[in-house]
Amino acid sequence: MISTGELRKGVAIELDGDLWQILDYHHIKMGRGSAQVRITLRNIKRGQTIERSFQAGTKWPRASMERRPVQFLYRDGDDFHFMDTDTYDQFMLRDDQLGEMTQYLKDGMTVDRTTYQGETIGVELPVTVDLLVTQTEPGFAGDTAQGARKGATLETGLVVQVPLFVNEGDTVRVDTRTGEYQTRL
Repeated sequence: MISTGELRKGVAIELDGDLWQILDYHHIKMGRGSAQVRITLRNIKRGQTIERSFQAGTKWPRASMERRPVQFLYRDGDDFHFMDTDTYDQFMLRDDQLGEMTQYLKDGMTVDRTTYQGETIGVELPVTVDLLVTQTEPGFAGDTAQGARKGATLETGLVVQVPLFVNEGDTVRVDTRTGEYQTRL
């Protein structure tokens, strides 16, 4: 069980028979009466986002989800194909199930498959990914009006702001949580 005092962003809970992920929460203390907690939740299966208020001290069952390493094989239109590295079973997830994660997936990459009661609900990316720069403008000395940054298109189609010294053909490390450039490799 998880109580209102143990809430963290990203934790999955069971509520009203569905699986919900906590996106944000705020403790609210009224002038009179007990404290409340306002939580923004996302339905993991349907993607729906809601905001609900609960009395402080409310408890919910913590969702027990299983994680296993899988390999991203390839993209076929809106379908993304993966393979379990232990059993070699293949499965597919749609573009709308993965959301923004599609911008970080490249062939052969290892990610974690998240399952709940035997049903695949998504994948979790590593904290950072290394991607090849396919297109960027050349940087010139003295080009510092924009904070010495320029846009770069990566091999997956993701566009990130990089320092002026990054060129086409370079490999850069990108944080998957924020989408920001970290370093050139």
